[in-house]
Amino acid sequence: MHAVIRTGGKQYRVQPGDEFNVEKLADAVNGATILFDQVLAVGTGDDLVVGAPLVAGATVQASVIKTGLAKKEIVFKKKRRQGYRVKRGHRQPFTRIKITAVNV
Repeated sequence: MHAVIRTGGKQYRVQPGDEFNVEKLADAVNGATILFDQVLAVGTGDDLVVGAPLVAGATVQASVIKTGLAKKEIVFKKKRRQGYRVKRGHRQPFTRIKITAVNV
């Protein structure tokens, strides 16, 4: 069984056993259990239930593996012939989760 959930302004197609990074969750502690209640669709194969906009009573349970910072992205700005150069770095915070159950 798989589901489509919404978190951090993005949508993810998940099924039990999946492990991936999402935008940082405020209440994420290593080993904690997270419950996603914004489920947009749930089903198996051709038997898919699509919500309008959410599927009533459907939840996805996940466990937090770790929180951290992604690889540094370099932001470089320059205006030619003006002597203007700025180099900055950015590390996006993330939460790594593992899907444990899809409940309908």
